[in-house]
Formats: sequence, C-alpha cells, structure tokens
Amino acid sequence: MAELEELQEGDIAEWYSDVIVKAQLADYSAVRGCVVIRPYAYSIWENMQRWLDDRLKATNHQNAYFPLFIPLSFIQKEKEHVEGFAPQLAVVTHGGGQELAEPLVVRPTSETIIYDTYRSWVQSYRDLPLLINQWCNVVRWELRTRPFLRSMEFLWQEGHTAHATPDEAVAEARLILDIYTHLIQDLLAIPVLPGRKSPRERFAGARDTYTVESLMRDGKALQMGTSHDLGQNFAQAFDVWFLDRDGVRRWPWSTSWAVTTRLLGALVLAHGDRKGLLLPPRLAPIQVVIVPIARSDEQRAQILAAAGGIAADLKVAGVRVQVDSREEVTPGFKFNDWELRGVPLRLELGPRDIQRHQVVAARRDTAEKAPLSLETLKASIPALLEEIQIGLFQRALRFRDEHTFAATTLADLEKLDEQSGFYLMNWCGGEECELRLADFKATIRCIPLDETLSTPTGRCAVCGGQPQHRVAVAKAY
Repeated sequence: MAELEELQEGDIAEWYSDVIVKAQLADYSAVRGCVVIRPYAYSIWENMQRWLDDRLKATNHQNAYFPLFIPLSFIQKEKEHVEGFAPQLAVVTHGGGQELAEPLVVRPTSETIIYDTYRSWVQSYRDLPLLINQWCNVVRWELRTRPFLRSMEFLWQEGHTAHATPDEAVAEARLILDIYTHLIQDLLAIPVLPGRKSPRERFAGARDTYTVESLMRDGKALQMGTSHDLGQNFAQAFDVWFLDRDGVRRWPWSTSWAVTTRLLGALVLAHGDRKGLLLPPRLAPIQVVIVPIARSDEQRAQILAAAGGIAADLKVAGVRVQVDSREEVTPGFKFNDWELRGVPLRLELGPRDIQRHQVVAARRDTAEKAPLSLETLKASIPALLEEIQIGLFQRALRFRDEHTFAATTLADLEKLDEQSGFYLMNWCGGEECELRLADFKATIRCIPLDETLSTPTGRCAVCGGQPQHRVAVAKAY
C-alpha cells in the first residue's frame, strides 16, 4: 500500500483506492460509477443509521418510503430545481417493451414526488408540522466518480418537513444541522464547521442551505451534510395549501436535509494513515480483536478457550469484540490485517499472558502496547476505547486548526497548492468575486455560523469593496 505521507504531497487517490478495496469496504462493480458496499462498510453505515434514526425519532420525525421513479414533469415544475439537477438525471423512456407515455426520472432527490403527495396530506394547520424521513438510494449521473465520495448511486436518508410558519422551518433546518454536527463529531470523531452556503452553492430550489464542512487530512474540504430551508417554493409548485387558525389559505414552509454514505469516505480521509483505515471506537463494527498466539495444538486449545472467556466478559460490558481464530495465517499477518481494517484495539494473548493473568493491548491510533490485567478488563477496555475516541477527535481538531489560515487578498489563495486548508476570506457577496475563486480550484465552502469567524475585519479580498461576510474557502472533494 502506498505511503500516505508521500501521497499527501501529490496524488492521494491511489492510497484512498487501496484502502477502500484492501480494508474490505467496497468493490468496484460492472456498472461505471457504482460500487458494491461490502459487509464491513455496511456495518459502519448501519451504526451511523441507528444513531441518527434514534435521534430523529426522538425529535418526532417518522420514517416513510416514496417511489424510486418520478415523472419527468414533476422535476420540471420547480425551475431552479430542474436547472440544478438536469445534467445529473437518469431518465427511463421504455418499460415492459414499450415506450412510456411520460419519461420517468430515477430518484436524484425526492422533493417533487413528496410534495405531490403532501398535497393530499396537508389540509389544515392541525396537520403541521409534518416531519417525514426516508432511508433510500438515489442516482445522479456523475461524470467523474470516486467510491463513496461521489458515486452515481449512493445511500442516504432524506428528511422532508412542512411547517405553518417560516420561523418553524428555519428552526427545523437548524435543529437537523445540530443533529448532524453531533453525529459527525461524537460518532465519527471529525470536527465540523457549520455554516450557510453562498447563493451560488445553495441546493437547487432552496431559500437557504445550511452545511457542515470538514477538513480531510490532505487539506481538502468535504461537505458532510446539508439542511435546506426551502421556503414555500415546492409548496407553490405542487399547490400544497393549508388553512391556518384564522381560516386563511397558506402555503406551508418546508425543509429538506440529508447525509449520505459519503461519510464512509470521510472516515478514510480524515483518520486513515499509511497502515490503512483507522476507525473511531464508537462507530467501529469490531472495537476489539483478540489474537491468540500459540506454538502447539495444546497451547492453542487452552488459549482459544481463554480468549473466548475474555470475549464473553467484554460483550457483557457492551464491547463489540471478535476472536481471530484463523489457523491458516500467522499472528503477524493478523496484526497487519486488523490494522489495515482500522480496528481500534488489539489484544494479544499467549501462554505467558495466561500465566500472568493479562493480555497485551495494542492501540491502533498510537501503536502503543501495554499489559492489562484480566481482572480489570471489563472496566479498562471501555475506558481505553473512549480515550481513543476522544484522542482521534482532538487530533483531527488540531489538524484543522493548524490548517486554517487568513486570506486578506486574492494572492493569499496562491498558497492553496502547497498549503491546503480552510482560508477565511472577506467577501463582498458578489458572484463575480466568488467566480474568481475558480482560478485557484477553490470554492466558498460556507459562511460560518460562528460570528467570530464570519464577521469581516477588512475589505473584500477579491475586489477591495465593502465585505458582507468572512467566508471559509477551500479546495474540495
């Protein structure tokens, strides 16, 4: 596997592809731009899914499912929406051996078909708020693809809510952004920069788009999730009305929001190293792997029995643990294999360890080894896993802070090639100035919600005019 340090100075794509395949996250498929998500990666996605689904249900959201196929005329009803998605649409024109009376779009996102349904669900203010989420797949016909980061087909959840007032819709969009922030920081151990997208970068058809942006270890930004204030655009386009408390007909205000399997790619890019994947313990399908080390069949039986007892005790303590009982490979091979797959903690167990009533714990994050008493494992292992979790977040936070710079003039962005990261830049709000960032292959990632970051302190770095905001600029995936 190529060295990460070398690739960070050049092309990280080779290293990323190596990790995806060799860590058994995904395989390339016969369909261009689509991957097979392997069980190991799907288990990681399920852990994210369970966490997020619990939080959404705790805030009164309900799951539903809407059709994969959407009439093309629906997409065309909202002007900005169709303009934004037209280049990415996959369109079905024939079915059952016959040409369809109306072409069907394979779901790129579900606002249109959901709002066609909401027309019959929403009649009165008593029907609001309507808080619906669905877990599904979507298809976007991308020209350039990369596993997880930008696939033609990917998995996600998409929430679609309707509200009686604009303030309620904004509060909903911000609530979801906060949930996403906790998901990514608390579970994935990746710090985020919450903010608002510039008008040019907003979701097609949105009044405002909120985003959480993170910095990967090659200095590029990655959009981790978005939450959109849609205003009344889709309600108007699909003639969705409700009677308010005074009997006045109104269009509801709506939101939509999503995170995707892109987060699997973020884990690789944010925490991976030259050994491969490195998983945060709260998210890892296997938090601890026990590797028996024996020189004879007699020793092997004894050590496997001891390893099974340790695993049983750890499972009682809530630890996701696996005993590597493979006979056809050496302990050294197992060490490298589990390091490649990012398991946070390895426990080595040999004859002397049994005699000493201990295991040798090897941390994936620091490569440190230390003996642990068998009598205290139920307490010491969970504590150690939590220490690794916090340490990964703190390491990623330090990296982001060390790679956040000020750009007072456009010339400062010339450093992006050698010193990638977030560049905080004063911006007048003009689209012409925003378009100039393309000269540096950079974009405005967000207008930070933290006013200490977004309040301008000088002139627009591009035109020298009066600034409206300070924005985070970066190269991005």
